[in-house]
Amino acid sequence: GRSSLTEKGEVTAAAVCASCRVPAQGHRTLELALTWDMPCVHFGSKEKLHFRRYTRFFGSGGDAAPALSHHALTHYEEWEKKIEAWENPILENSQLPSWYKSALFNELYFMTDGGTIWMEVPPDCSAKDLQGPAGAGLSHLFPFLREYGRFAYLEGQEYRMYNTYDVHFYASFALIMLWPKLQISLQYDIAVTVVNEDVQPRQYLMCGQTAQVKLKNVVPHDIGDPGDEPWQRVNAYLMHDTADWKDLNLKFVLQVYRDYYLTRDSLYLQDMWPVCQAVMESELKFDTDNDGLIENGGFADQTYDAWVVHGASAYCGGLWLAAVCMMCKMAEMLGDAEIQQKYTDILRKGKEAFEKMLWNGKYYNYDSSGSHTSSSIMSDQCAGQWFLGACGLDQGEFEVFPKSHILSALRTIFEKNVLGFAGGTMGAVNGMRPYGVPDTSSVQSNEVWISVVYALAATMIQEGLVEEGFRTAEGCYRTVWERLGMAFQTPEAYREKKVYRSLAYMRPLSIWSMQLALERRAGCTPSPLQPSQGPIHP
Repeated sequence: GRSSLTEKGEVTAAAVCASCRVPAQGHRTLELALTWDMPCVHFGSKEKLHFRRYTRFFGSGGDAAPALSHHALTHYEEWEKKIEAWENPILENSQLPSWYKSALFNELYFMTDGGTIWMEVPPDCSAKDLQGPAGAGLSHLFPFLREYGRFAYLEGQEYRMYNTYDVHFYASFALIMLWPKLQISLQYDIAVTVVNEDVQPRQYLMCGQTAQVKLKNVVPHDIGDPGDEPWQRVNAYLMHDTADWKDLNLKFVLQVYRDYYLTRDSLYLQDMWPVCQAVMESELKFDTDNDGLIENGGFADQTYDAWVVHGASAYCGGLWLAAVCMMCKMAEMLGDAEIQQKYTDILRKGKEAFEKMLWNGKYYNYDSSGSHTSSSIMSDQCAGQWFLGACGLDQGEFEVFPKSHILSALRTIFEKNVLGFAGGTMGAVNGMRPYGVPDTSSVQSNEVWISVVYALAATMIQEGLVEEGFRTAEGCYRTVWERLGMAFQTPEAYREKKVYRSLAYMRPLSIWSMQLALERRAGCTPSPLQPSQGPIHP
């Protein structure tokens, strides 16, 4: 019925009731639907009016609640059947532990509870509006975003930046495995930001220096602050000038090939190939001694943004070599012999330098600086291998890291960072000294990052260390979901005692990489892409 609008600050309540006659010894069911219809979105700047994705089907007039309720009541049984058909193969798999089934599905809470927005492209928007001055080469961007909309979620409910890219790198497995069109949409938004620039000056907190907000041919840290105008003004992160970060460009290349491997979307690959070349060319400047391996700059220039790195490093060096390998593979598939040869030569040199500078006989050192912490055991040292394995590029001609070295490193991490930390009950600490105490050189080195533990567990599973992988990840689940009582608000990090950081965080969606690893072992993922398929042409 009709009612007057509430005054500002007025508290009101509503009740819905229904009745039926229940026969003796019988039962009846009452169906209720609760619907919100909030079609319009203004971000903090209030410069633009945005419409949510569902307005495509239900209109943007704010009067769709009855239609939405009707749709739910007439479709929910079908939805339940589809959800059960999706979940049951995992839930009924007796070889999977119960805690894993809980974690896998319940960590997906963040997909809707992470400040998530899924917007329509406005009907009066043109291709040029989306592409910007330098994005004309992304020929499929406009029709793709027009069809599937734009998607963004926060880094966390406390770190309020959309699509924080170094973090999304881990979480992206949930998107590409469950909602691949949204992952590709997000990648298009990143790509168009890469090829454009924002010359406005900004002062950064950690160094006090001033630099332009966004350089051309560099991957942004994020696509904006919900308190401002996301997509229009990117890089809300103020701690460091991320144009000098070593991991962002690499994580774009790694996701492009991973996405193509799982979707076989050749139009996407063709659009992203020039962008991959641009960001890798930009990255090459960090190889200061031309040995085929990039060097870190002596500050926290990657996702561990409080953990200083000097020279060659296991984390960024490993990501670099994995990205170079994928450049070789993409060039081969696209018939670009010149680029293939260029990166084949870089890979050959880089692999040699990586092993020479970082391998110590048991694991890869944190970095090559020779400092008192350079020999720390980093739980994330095999991140490059993680992505290579997820894409079937971890053996044969494309093997980047010697298999024996990867297995030795993983076993060392399991012994030291997992079993040697908190009695093996809390996952893997980020950094461990060789003699068995956590690395306390930074505020992040002695934390456990739940997402990194899930990625580490996935890498273990890929390499055949299945029992070790489940044991490693179980510690995080038991700690977060049981002992700390942080169900449906998984934090970015915790320490052994008393400290946790950033509740409700994006990155733990990386648990879906564990599922991909399990499916790959069971032969349920795409077959490796063979050179005999020939180059892909538009």
